[in-house]
Amino acid sequence: MILLIQRVSEACVRVDGEVVGNIGHGLLGFVAVEPGDDDATARRLVARAIAYRVFDDEAGRMNRSLADTGGELLLVSQFTLAADTRKGLRPSFTTAAPPELGRQLFERVVEHARERLPGKVATGRFGADMKVALVNDGPVTFWLRFSAGTPNESP
Repeated sequence: MILLIQRVSEACVRVDGEVVGNIGHGLLGFVAVEPGDDDATARRLVARAIAYRVFDDEAGRMNRSLADTGGELLLVSQFTLAADTRKGLRPSFTTAAPPELGRQLFERVVEHARERLPGKVATGRFGADMKVALVNDGPVTFWLRFSAGTPNESP
């Protein structure tokens, strides 16, 4: 599973001109599911996202997490993060999970996040043509990768 997080001062997702998810200060997380991912992977991804220290402390150092700041989380499914771009000029998506598994595990990520951050999680709409607007705070962006059966993200 891949998670691209951006520290934001605000972010929103629109589908067909309608806002379906928005947050203020917090994290925007783009999530890609890969074959072999499972519920345990989804659980680790959420735990890491909430605990990852990307917010400034009083000294201006990134020592505070989303949990520490009380910020919000906007989760957006984005299978293109799992694309194989090693050859040619067109990405291959054979490295992304099939759509039904992607939907299932993205929904699990959302459930786990809502359990840990009640009232502070918004989402896009899986499989929809989404328009994402954000104000990246910093800018601060991190790419994390989680593999099924391993406790840490890989490079």
